[in-house]
Amino acid sequence: MSVSPPSSHMPVVPADVTLGAQVSVGYSHAPSALQVPASITTRGSEEEEEGNPKEDDGELTEEEVSGCLHDLGPSATGLEYTYRALSIPGRNLTDISLLHNYVHLQRLEVPHNKIKDLSCVSHMPYLLFLDASHNEISQFFGFHPPKNLKEVDFSYNQMSEMKALSAYSSLCRLNLDHNSFREIRGLEMCSSLTHLSLAHNRIYQLKGLGKLPLRELCLRGNHIRKIENIEKIWTLQTLDLSSNKIQSLSGLQNLHLLGSLNLENNMVSDIKEAKHIHDLPLLRELNLQRNPVQDEADYRLAAVFLLQQLSLLDQRDVMAEEKVSAVNKYDPPPEVTAARDHMMHAVFQLRQPQVIFDSTLPSLNTPYPMLVLAGPQACGKRELAHRLCHEFNQFFAYGICHTTRGPYFGEEDGSDYHYVSEEQFHDMIRAGKFIQTIQYAGHWYGLSREAIEEVAREGLACCVHMELEGVLSLKSTYFEPRYVLLVPTDQEKYGNRLRRRALYTREQMDSALSRVDAYVRLNREHPGYFDNVITCDDTVEAYKTLCQVVREYLGLEEQGGGDGTSAMPENTFTGDSLKDTREQSDLSRNLYGKVQQRLAPPRSPAEVASQQKRRQLFREALTGKSPGAYTQPLNRVSLSASGSTALQAGQDPAPLSSPPPEPIENSRSPTAVPPCPPSGTAWGVLGKGRGQTSRPGTGTGTRPGQPERSHGLRLLPPAGLIPGVQSEAASGRPGSNAKPVLPPIPSGRKTATPNPTPP
Repeated sequence: MSVSPPSSHMPVVPADVTLGAQVSVGYSHAPSALQVPASITTRGSEEEEEGNPKEDDGELTEEEVSGCLHDLGPSATGLEYTYRALSIPGRNLTDISLLHNYVHLQRLEVPHNKIKDLSCVSHMPYLLFLDASHNEISQFFGFHPPKNLKEVDFSYNQMSEMKALSAYSSLCRLNLDHNSFREIRGLEMCSSLTHLSLAHNRIYQLKGLGKLPLRELCLRGNHIRKIENIEKIWTLQTLDLSSNKIQSLSGLQNLHLLGSLNLENNMVSDIKEAKHIHDLPLLRELNLQRNPVQDEADYRLAAVFLLQQLSLLDQRDVMAEEKVSAVNKYDPPPEVTAARDHMMHAVFQLRQPQVIFDSTLPSLNTPYPMLVLAGPQACGKRELAHRLCHEFNQFFAYGICHTTRGPYFGEEDGSDYHYVSEEQFHDMIRAGKFIQTIQYAGHWYGLSREAIEEVAREGLACCVHMELEGVLSLKSTYFEPRYVLLVPTDQEKYGNRLRRRALYTREQMDSALSRVDAYVRLNREHPGYFDNVITCDDTVEAYKTLCQVVREYLGLEEQGGGDGTSAMPENTFTGDSLKDTREQSDLSRNLYGKVQQRLAPPRSPAEVASQQKRRQLFREALTGKSPGAYTQPLNRVSLSASGSTALQAGQDPAPLSSPPPEPIENSRSPTAVPPCPPSGTAWGVLGKGRGQTSRPGTGTGTRPGQPERSHGLRLLPPAGLIPGVQSEAASGRPGSNAKPVLPPIPSGRKTATPNPTPP
């Protein structure tokens, strides 16, 4: 049996015929003409000629139906061709009972009418889509359910109460906007419902949704105050709760598939509420417009920081620059924090009167010596610093920092820290008194300029201890300390040490344990960042190792050491783990100076005399007196016998205008030894890779009139001064093959008022 559909250019229904329930096509044994059912009627020509149309009383007529049918195609059974859709919008219809006979309709649209009864839908078993919006319907699903009904639109009607829809198992979309519903119920059995809209109703509570497989839920314009009873709707992807009275976002934390959230025009006042949706990985769109939270300063940056997965906030795209700015503001990387800290202190210091500090050296090649012990909380760095300064008190003094925390048991004000209030601490910041500050565990810590100057006035090197943030900040300054990292490798021992102190909370101990990895990672990812790394699981062994490292720095060795070299302890890490990054810089600097010297044009006698005069005036301005040995720059020149004699007599060993000597070919660093600086200074104790050494026979570490203290050590004379022995090139840094040689420590460091001219 074959089916021959009518050609597209032939009319399906005569012009004077109104089509009713269906249109059938002819079969091979039947006439090819369209079969007209009994419900199809004709009008008399007399009625048409009279021109008196039927008065419009809101009742649907077959003429109107015939003009609104469309979508001709196979019926649901597939045995015939029918019109499957009917659309009659905006006709002020009140009675559509005529549609009882249209059993093959699959789509019915009757919006913007005055319909109150939909009982005719009960006779449409194949109906899939129903749009009855903008009518006067008061009964909720007042018809026998079509078996396959999927989408229903009852918006803008007069419904006020729901009923059970257990028979509508195929229902996928339901729109009930602009009605008068007060609660949600009867939807629990709609196992296929994925889109539900109940905007602009009178709903006060979120309940009755059960475990519906919803993907989109719209509850805009209701009276909801609390988000609840939706944590089991784990399939939800889009949620619209705008124009309600919601104050908290609690209740959304389990919606892990949520991608869009609209909370416009609510009562959210605290950006911290975003913590409830912080862990939603797929959340891309958030709208908090017209909420009190938008009045907060930097609201947008705070929201972007807390919800970094967002791509659209308040209907504006979230740019990559905003995400970077948000992170830098609320959780900046340590490098950013250090840079800001240095910039802040530099600005405040520039606002103060500029003076010449006691730590200022006459030569750029010899920075003020400092030793920094870095490590996590309670690793023992403060105790080691005190012991080191006590044993090597002729070389080091403890730099006392400031803090806003209270003293722990056994700590003394002015010995361990300067304890100040937070207000005093910030006043000191604004006064430009700090070099670096950090905030750790809710307290402020800072290294003041005066702490270093007190040590420098004694002619000693400053020894301080600090956390990782302090190291990063101090590296931004012009100081060039030696950095020794003290890191615990046994987490259990370190945790026991924290607990034995009985000073820290559980959160503080967990934070301290987690920060150990940050130190290890920084040292691993940036070789050479620390000059030495010492394990501090055993403080006794750590101190022995630290003393050995300091001896290497100072160019000292134990008596009877033989050739003057000693192996580094096993628990200090140098060599491959800490690359000697300064070797290459020294070579580059020497090569650059050599090239510049050869390329520079020769200076005339007038230029030389003028330069000498300017330097002479500069020295006089620094000291307020005629220039003496105290102000002679530490040039890298070989110290001859005559030069040494001249220096002791208070004369200049070399003219200021003489150019620096060319570096020795095929060497890693200069081997020339500078003249010993005058009494009253400790410049060069921990100079970074200057290729300098202690001067023999100067009585290092003694006060005038006191016997020399050697701590069981002897000073190594400069290799360049030993006849027949040439000093091997050294970078002055642990880990190199050659022994580090450092600037000398002259005698008489602790004089109260250094005399610029030797006696």
